[in-house]
Amino acid sequence: MLTPRVAAARACDTVPAAMIRHLLIAVDFDEVSERALSFGLNLAAQLGARATVMHAYGLPVLNALDAEYIPTPGAAAHKADVHQHKLDALVAPHKAKGVEFTALLRVGSAPEEVCAVAKEIGADAIVVGTHGRGAIGRAILGNVAHTVLRTSTVPVITVK
Repeated sequence: MLTPRVAAARACDTVPAAMIRHLLIAVDFDEVSERALSFGLNLAAQLGARATVMHAYGLPVLNALDAEYIPTPGAAAHKADVHQHKLDALVAPHKAKGVEFTALLRVGSAPEEVCAVAKEIGADAIVVGTHGRGAIGRAILGNVAHTVLRTSTVPVITVK
């Protein structure tokens, strides 16, 4: 098991710290992502980098036989409000820590959105929390961190 410090050191071996000017920190409101957020913001502070904190969520689409349920605009707007409130509450305690960061909410598949945002903002590295599930857990439940690691074009720092 790698500690956040070791994972960051290994990631920074491939990208010199001076080249990390913008970190993307992906969160999903659980304890692991709170640790990733703290770690990412501390790393950004140490490197003099700015950060973007993002959360991606999906809208439920229910396929039943020949029909699809797609949320109404009102239901989609409500879900967006709920997730924005959670994101604001998560980042609020970190605003006074002296690291420049923005919070961003996206709708879609979390791994795809994380990689897309990294490209859009020109992130030099991504910080993401992982629960450390084994192969069976990933196969059954999926794993955002694992997919981001496989598909990202920039270094990924995982925090457990």
